[in-house]
Amino acid sequence: MEKTKLEIPPFSSYQKYIIALLALLQFTVILDFMVLSPLGDILMKNLDMTTANFGFTVSAYAFSAGISGLLAAGFADKFDRKKLLVFFYTGFIIGTVCCALATNYALLLSARIVTGLFGGVIGSVSLAIVTDLFVIHQRGRVMGFIQMAFASSQILGIPVGLYFANHWGWHSAFLMIAGLGILILVTIVIKMKPVTEHLKLQSDKNPFLHLWHTLSNKNYQVGFAAIAFLSIGGFMLQPFGSSFLVNNIHISQLELPMVFFFTGLSVLFIMPLVGKLSDKVSKFRLFTAGSLLSIIMILIYTNLGPIPLWELVVLNMILFMGIMSRMIPSTTLNTGIPDMKDRGAYMSITSSMQQIAGGIAAVCAGFIVHQETKTSPLENYDILGYVISAVTLCSIFFMWRVNQLVKSKGKAVDAGVKAEIETESV
Repeated sequence: MEKTKLEIPPFSSYQKYIIALLALLQFTVILDFMVLSPLGDILMKNLDMTTANFGFTVSAYAFSAGISGLLAAGFADKFDRKKLLVFFYTGFIIGTVCCALATNYALLLSARIVTGLFGGVIGSVSLAIVTDLFVIHQRGRVMGFIQMAFASSQILGIPVGLYFANHWGWHSAFLMIAGLGILILVTIVIKMKPVTEHLKLQSDKNPFLHLWHTLSNKNYQVGFAAIAFLSIGGFMLQPFGSSFLVNNIHISQLELPMVFFFTGLSVLFIMPLVGKLSDKVSKFRLFTAGSLLSIIMILIYTNLGPIPLWELVVLNMILFMGIMSRMIPSTTLNTGIPDMKDRGAYMSITSSMQQIAGGIAAVCAGFIVHQETKTSPLENYDILGYVISAVTLCSIFFMWRVNQLVKSKGKAVDAGVKAEIETESV
């Protein structure tokens, strides 16, 4: 008997709208985080901050976002996901406005904590919405488009942040993000439909029991571990990237925006391609290939000496090709682990693990890397590369475990997809 090929329906016009809306929303959240880096020198001078103060300002967002994700996890599946998104995005916008109004270090630190408390939950709610509205065979493409927000923030974050800061003061960069956020929030309220299918499957467990149930699920713990190792590898390299380029590679401050711009531009083209590929080939094999490419490029990158700008840009493009080839399939695979009734809690905890692991990674990187003076080359950056490579190998193992769990649910998922297709064709 001939096996019928499973046909996936194209995106509906409403699904395309949701993809665009979530991508724009993620853009503002990521840009809020990214724009802090190029403003570092201006903030330290204007608010009389030390480098340690600025480090706390950056990590405060990550840790508060991680804590809020855990606190929200028990409630994440108890409400309409649209209402949750509106609530936390409103808080995020208020926190961003508070950042713009800060006049000293203490106020800015407090504002970053508030922004993290709300912003840290938005990503998990968005992922839960994607998981509810798109079948797993579509999610790779969806993740590819939504995570283009990362590339767009790379392209726009540094140039736009510096442009606004140089012309109207550093406060204006945060006001610009808040203004864009208000427009997106109004669109969500008016145009987005409620997302409530998961409420039909809810039990009477109180939120804290629901959180404990999700945390104690052994299958879910595998996914949490995989995401934590992914985040550790990524956040270890990020904090000292600009300093390494300036002090070790001898890239000037004026050339830095070009590095980020062209790297982000390449990622903008890479991510949709990886997303499509993720829906057509084995997600785990794609993840493994991306991980191995990342390890090779990280070992080369962290051992670099002074090189021409164009060579650095090419190496950065290849490095991010490997990184993006890990992010999309791993995120897509991870959405296949939780049951619908637990998706909101699972995504919230996953987001928390991501943020907390990232904060810990940044602290650990600070202990590994040393710098004698503010202008001397970074020391032990090569050792940081070896540590990241080892962590990346561990992430391959955990993602293999995730892949096995998702495959075990594969038959049920395919049956559900066929049922959806048959329902739509009736």
